[in-house]
Amino acid sequence: MDQTSPREETLTLPQKPARIAMVVLALCFAQAVLGRGLSESFTVFLKPISANFGWDRAAVVSVYSLTWLASGLTAPVVGRVFDRSGPRAVYSLGIFLLGAAFLIAAYAQQLWQLQLSIGLCVGFGAALIGNVPNSILLGRWFGPRLPTAMAVVYSAMGAGVLILLPASQLLIDHLGWRGAYRTFGVIVLALLVPLSLLPWRRFAAGSAHVMKKVENDHVDEGWTLSSAMRHHAFWALFSTFFFTAVGMYAISAQIVAYLIDAGFPPLQAATAWGFSGVVLLFGMLGVTSLDGLIGRRPSVLISYAISILGIVLLWLIQFYPNYWLLTAFVITFGSMIGSRGPLITATAIKFFRGKRVGTIFGTISIGSGLGSALGSWSGGLLHDFTHSYNQLIVFSLINVVLGMLPFLVVPALRR
Repeated sequence: MDQTSPREETLTLPQKPARIAMVVLALCFAQAVLGRGLSESFTVFLKPISANFGWDRAAVVSVYSLTWLASGLTAPVVGRVFDRSGPRAVYSLGIFLLGAAFLIAAYAQQLWQLQLSIGLCVGFGAALIGNVPNSILLGRWFGPRLPTAMAVVYSAMGAGVLILLPASQLLIDHLGWRGAYRTFGVIVLALLVPLSLLPWRRFAAGSAHVMKKVENDHVDEGWTLSSAMRHHAFWALFSTFFFTAVGMYAISAQIVAYLIDAGFPPLQAATAWGFSGVVLLFGMLGVTSLDGLIGRRPSVLISYAISILGIVLLWLIQFYPNYWLLTAFVITFGSMIGSRGPLITATAIKFFRGKRVGTIFGTISIGSGLGSALGSWSGGLLHDFTHSYNQLIVFSLINVVLGMLPFLVVPALRR
């Protein structure tokens, strides 16, 4: 009789399914790079668009806020479409919306046109190729290894920032912000052709080994969105996503502008923040590895402590604008952006497993979208009102601490 343990059995998948699993992982990673990088690229466009139209900071940041509001509010729709129609429809629609949005934005003359294109359309498009569909699809291939797979995909957030923020600045320098948007639009729409040729039916089927194990070990517990919303774990995860996003995005929307105001040249500011993508990969994998060594709760709490240290270092940069502090900030704050995401995602999917997990997790993800929108918009208002970043940094710090609290007091997250 085969004495292979369940863990060894999982790690020794047949060669062909293992190869397909790696292809699916690479595909999810690439789409996350594109979605996150294009969403975050607005932080580089903020100053040239403000200068072009003469709008105040809060008005321009409202575009970025709408991106994350749309991304969060449409997450349940994305989950439901994925449950019903599969990944081909979801990912193709997302790529189309992103490409069309950037082409439209290149000809914008009014604020509402940027809010509609770069705000609402980019937000929805990023959600369609983002964490909700990626986590569901990867769950069909990686099973109990989903936290590790999601750590790789979440690290794409950093890769997207690393690649597309400096690229955005270079395009703006050579083509202007309108030319940069046109370039992004054409390139993204061209991706629809190779995307349509992929074997989506095979990708959507998942690994027979993993799916059989899920059926045997994780019976559908009958969760519906209604029953999930009556459980305290749902709102604990929602609030963690919400407050953490408020705290992190209140800062991240204005980091490039902050560094420029502190005295760093624009390309250096964009590149330095872009390098958060390098350290984010190590942060993701580090926190996920800690999860296996010391448990989920202490791993998450350590990540929050490092984020708090990063916020303090950012505050010091305005008084001591040197590359040592800048490097320390990028390493601490940058490495922890989203580092908790894979663990929280895996927790939600495991807790609410079943046929409606896409809809449930998508609804929980609204917290992240709402928090990102409120944080970035509030940060813009605070800057305009105070003409300083100090109150903004305090606001960010308070919300990051609030995001950490559920892991200290909520029973479902303490286990």
